[in-house]
Amino acid sequence: MGTHVIKMPDIGEGIAQVELVEWFVKVGDMITEDQVVADVMTDKATVEIPSPVSGKVLALGGQPGEVMAVGSELIRIEVEGSGNHVDVPQAKPLEAPAAPVASKPEPQQQAAPAAYQAPVHHEAAPIVPRLPGDKPLASPAVRKRALDAGIELRYVHGSGPAGRILHEDLDAFMSKPQSAAGQAPNGYARRTDSEQVPVIGLRRKIAQRMQDAKRRVAHFSYVEEIDVTALEALRQQLNSKHGDSRGKLTLLPFLVRALVVALRDFPQINATYDDEAQVITRHGAVHVGIATQGDNGLMVPVLRHAEAGSLWANASEISRLANAARNNKASREELSGSTITLTSLGALGGIVSTPVVNTPEVAIVGVNRMVERPVVIDGQIVVRKMMNLSSSFDHRVVDGMDAALFIQAVRGLLEQPACLFVE
Repeated sequence: MGTHVIKMPDIGEGIAQVELVEWFVKVGDMITEDQVVADVMTDKATVEIPSPVSGKVLALGGQPGEVMAVGSELIRIEVEGSGNHVDVPQAKPLEAPAAPVASKPEPQQQAAPAAYQAPVHHEAAPIVPRLPGDKPLASPAVRKRALDAGIELRYVHGSGPAGRILHEDLDAFMSKPQSAAGQAPNGYARRTDSEQVPVIGLRRKIAQRMQDAKRRVAHFSYVEEIDVTALEALRQQLNSKHGDSRGKLTLLPFLVRALVVALRDFPQINATYDDEAQVITRHGAVHVGIATQGDNGLMVPVLRHAEAGSLWANASEISRLANAARNNKASREELSGSTITLTSLGALGGIVSTPVVNTPEVAIVGVNRMVERPVVIDGQIVVRKMMNLSSSFDHRVVDGMDAALFIQAVRGLLEQPACLFVE
């Protein structure tokens, strides 16, 4: 038997360090060739690290949240044959840590993590909760089903690879009565538990970007309501006529089209600002960032050259990008280079929001939920479909008057949707 060492790969673009986000294996696991062993994160994108060999995991080279240099040792695997690594007896950085002294046993605590961990075997305990910090592995579908059923995944034993919780595990958990020790806390029971959640991976990047944006940008927001009755009628008509052959349209491609047309008269809003060099770059191309919420946090994949796409072309690309972002498959190129951002919470959009400018852009347009309500038109009370746009701008670059005129232009296009297609 030999040892195969997987080193942190060179992701490209001059990146020297990446953050270790999550392990999908543990010491002692048997893994197969091409099995994903870990997720790492660059400035924006999450990258999966597969194993080029099959074998047994001997040691892990870091903890989630740790920043690791490209070329550093990520994982050691015991393989058939000679492997690619020979241990040097004099060098001892990778030895398993000595067993803790047993004079003060603490059965519910783990030893502080070392750079590499020796194999530790735990008996399966389907009803015993995981230790604090042990994140249950499960797919988004399993997590949603557990949430709907009121089940805390930390109480569910996972039978999948690396302890991943499967639908069958939920079925087994729900089919048998749980002991008091294994039940999730009752809704009326007093609770004294707490949980510390390390800010790592995408959540750390989001926190850093939001803090930087609020610190550097002179934000101001502008809110306007829009009558989208005619726009909704057009959307439903197009879906009825072309939905089966071209795909269903949401409001997003119409909003993108409105931005494209309105920005022709407001080039100072389709811009980025390098505040260190004190240079504003106005862009001819409209690369629209589409804020997308995933299981791990907010990501902004970029619809490139929205000005050149039809409604259906843009709709298809938005859907593809959103799925890639939610599944952590979006590339660095797909997550960078936007010139203006569009954000929407759909039915949860509320009445008003104050979105944060996605630096180095100077504008973000937020979409609030659509509601039917009575309005007065020509002295008559009628029911219309109304929606607010809550937009934020960088006041260092965009004057208040220009922001208001831009949103009014967008409003006019959406309220008279035929104007979206008049050249």
